[in-house]
Amino acid sequence: MDFLEQFIIPQSLEHIQLLHYLAMLIFFLFIPFISVAFGGAFLSLYYRRKGIKENNSSYLNFAKEVIEIATVNKSMGVILGIVPLLTSVLIYAQLLHLGNTIAVSYLFASFLLVIIALIFIYTYRYSTTFNSIFNSIKDVKIESSDVVDDLNKLGISSRNLSVRTGYYGFIVLFLSIWFFVAGVTAASYPVEWAGGGAFSVMFSWAVISRLLFFIALAFTFTGGTILFRYFYWEGGRKNLSVDYSKFVRKSSVFLTLYAGIVLPLLLAFTLYTLPDAAISGTVFGYSTLAFLLMFLSYHLLYSMIRNADTNYTGLLYIVLIMTIVSLVIKDQLAVDNSTKLQTIILSNKYDEMMAQLSGEANKIPEVSGEEIFQVRCSSCHSFDQKIVGPAYKETLPKYEGKLDQLVKFILNPQPNNPGYPPMPNPGLKPNEAQAVAKYILSTYKTK
Repeated sequence: MDFLEQFIIPQSLEHIQLLHYLAMLIFFLFIPFISVAFGGAFLSLYYRRKGIKENNSSYLNFAKEVIEIATVNKSMGVILGIVPLLTSVLIYAQLLHLGNTIAVSYLFASFLLVIIALIFIYTYRYSTTFNSIFNSIKDVKIESSDVVDDLNKLGISSRNLSVRTGYYGFIVLFLSIWFFVAGVTAASYPVEWAGGGAFSVMFSWAVISRLLFFIALAFTFTGGTILFRYFYWEGGRKNLSVDYSKFVRKSSVFLTLYAGIVLPLLLAFTLYTLPDAAISGTVFGYSTLAFLLMFLSYHLLYSMIRNADTNYTGLLYIVLIMTIVSLVIKDQLAVDNSTKLQTIILSNKYDEMMAQLSGEANKIPEVSGEEIFQVRCSSCHSFDQKIVGPAYKETLPKYEGKLDQLVKFILNPQPNNPGYPPMPNPGLKPNEAQAVAKYILSTYKTK
């Protein structure tokens, strides 16, 4: 996004790595909050509608309390919802500067939508409080008919406002989450989706599978948060009736269990769809940790269902928090792995700028062809054996003395060998393509 260019500051390699760590910390705040806001809004709207239809005060009370738990207060909406997402936009704009990716645009769209969504959702929250007030005084005998009429009109207006803002907020928040997931996912596919259309990326299997995973995780964490707030926080609520306590426990436990059952399958699919450049041992390590934590949460939920108690609500909440932390680290490591070439380019530009500022322009470091090969090419190519693409010893002899032709092919790969899959465009700049072409031409004979 062009207007974000004014916020871009050249960064050294160390500073870029710090930005990745900062992105992790930001998402540690944002994802739990927005997950509960989404899941809580859905549950509140569902039980509110069910309570009105069945004239059930327990459902209506639960709908009111859930949205209060989910949104905390307006300050938390800004601190945990809006500010972290804005910060992530600026971080990704910095990390993906000069990269041909739509990720930052998606994140900025998510930021705008989350502001609108939270305005609607907080309006819905406070209108439900007004509804409760009107319901509590509707049976009070009031002699003035004008006052009664005014109260009835205000009650109707409050209920209509509550319905509209609740559904609008939930829908807009869903769209915000979709754009957020698309932005983070696109950052893991800088080469594969370079110049890709906005809608083609949004409806890709990679984004849809991660969106479904996020929704399932949101409902899982929402259920765990409700259990934590009702039965563990500050010793649990002591004024709950037996029937209402049983209803809250049963509803929340089964919500957490049913939503959590699909998480391992969706996580496995998202790993399968990751590009080769994003995969590393640490990505698999944190994914494995998330799998183990998920299965631990199933064990705790099963114990709570079998014994009909809430003894493990505190431990369950901690396990779910650690699951989210593991998943955030996994995703950011995947982004870090996928953007290593981008990191090299930005770091070189920083060195170039510092050399110019110090009056040592003749010492500007060149782009390293070997580094580009290790980061971008080595996952598919080897000098002496087939990996995904053919061995260089098989293909490079025809480019001897034809450096420009090889550079042209690297910049715009064309299928020319039916025995191998087509080579994706690596998204290199001309000087980068020339550097890696020189390196592999000068090296393949020695391997």
